[in-house]
Amino acid sequence: MPDQGASMQDRSRTPIPTTTAQTTDAAGVPGPDPTAAPPLAARRAGLLVTLILGGLTATPPLAMDMYLPSLPQVTRALHAPAATVQLTLTACLLGMALGQLVVGPMSDRWGRRRPLLAGLGVYVVATALCAVAPTVELLVACRLVQGLAGAAGIVIARAVVRDLYDGMEMARFFSTLMLISGVAPIVAPLIGGQILRITDWRGVFVVLTGVGVLLTAVVWTRLPETLPAADRHAGGVGDALRAMRGLLADLPFTGFMLAGGFTFAALFAYVAASPFVIQEIYGASPQTFSLLFGVNSIGLVLVGQFNGKVLVGRARLDRVFGVGLLVVIAAAAALLLMTTGVFGEAGLLPVAAALFVLMSAMGVTLPNAQALALMRTRQAAGSASALLGTSSFLIGAVASPLVGVAGEHTAVPMAVVQLAAALVALAFFVGMCRPWNKRAGVEGAGS
Repeated sequence: MPDQGASMQDRSRTPIPTTTAQTTDAAGVPGPDPTAAPPLAARRAGLLVTLILGGLTATPPLAMDMYLPSLPQVTRALHAPAATVQLTLTACLLGMALGQLVVGPMSDRWGRRRPLLAGLGVYVVATALCAVAPTVELLVACRLVQGLAGAAGIVIARAVVRDLYDGMEMARFFSTLMLISGVAPIVAPLIGGQILRITDWRGVFVVLTGVGVLLTAVVWTRLPETLPAADRHAGGVGDALRAMRGLLADLPFTGFMLAGGFTFAALFAYVAASPFVIQEIYGASPQTFSLLFGVNSIGLVLVGQFNGKVLVGRARLDRVFGVGLLVVIAAAAALLLMTTGVFGEAGLLPVAAALFVLMSAMGVTLPNAQALALMRTRQAAGSASALLGTSSFLIGAVASPLVGVAGEHTAVPMAVVQLAAALVALAFFVGMCRPWNKRAGVEGAGS
């Protein structure tokens, strides 16, 4: 029986059809449909489209990271415990997870533009409502809707990349997107910290609303359709579910999806806990926290660029992912030893150094996990993107409240969640993706 992974890999190398939709003029002469997406060769992303896709993938860090420095302030202003306020992060993540599961198949059926514009519109309204929420319960509800709508940008950006690129080109483009979208986690906490100098946490959501309006306008005027009508699926929910079931039946796809999802959980444990760890435990100001957060994001971006410019095409992507995952495990283990006091009381500097290593390693784990999974599928890119995003955000949403179970005065839960998530990711990667087998996964040009 032929190897399933090899056969799927062979199919992934087949040129993408470049069918162009046809229409007829008044005389009945057939011609190209001006509203249809152009052939693949003409659909390579220009600089503006690349920047737009980067802006769409920056939606999660903008919605999360600009708000992070104000979390302690929200606990005081709304008279809510830290664990409850962290649910505002969980709700947003949960919304992004469920929203992707819906929007992804919709984009396979109706094209990329219409679902994207509808989602961005709702995102703007929900973000504005967050700015005026009078209680933490209403804030959690608004954040849920914000996540549901914001999911459109995340899932459709990935699907557009799959429409435009294949193979190693897709892996390189994901690294390019990391450079662009990586600016958001660098500047977002810095902006959030500065906003808190002149206003309160509500002002953060006012700024986020303005960013959403600007992004919606740019998408409306500048982002073309990338999925030709001939490549769209006419089926309903049943066909979408069957497509997802077929994707999940491919063990390497599911393995990369789960490994990437649990790696994301380690990242989000840092996102959810670091405001309290850095500010409440180590006494840093919101501005100092924002600076450290930005430095960590710079590490992630630089390693991501090294991945795209140097590693992709020279090393097998699955093995690069595995090495990055081992670095995450080592950094999380070091954090656990420091936070439990095994080697005495650790100061802010060694803890910040371990977090920098952990975040930097995400530059080779997250983009490669997405690329490796999407290389396993050609049809139903929206559904595949939805599965990747939904699994990551659902797992991350579970990790968020766990880091606060012991209160806001210990960093041990953060380190425990990070280490456990990374170890589970490694187990899925080794057990389902078979990195020792050259024919099992998608390899780089140098393998």
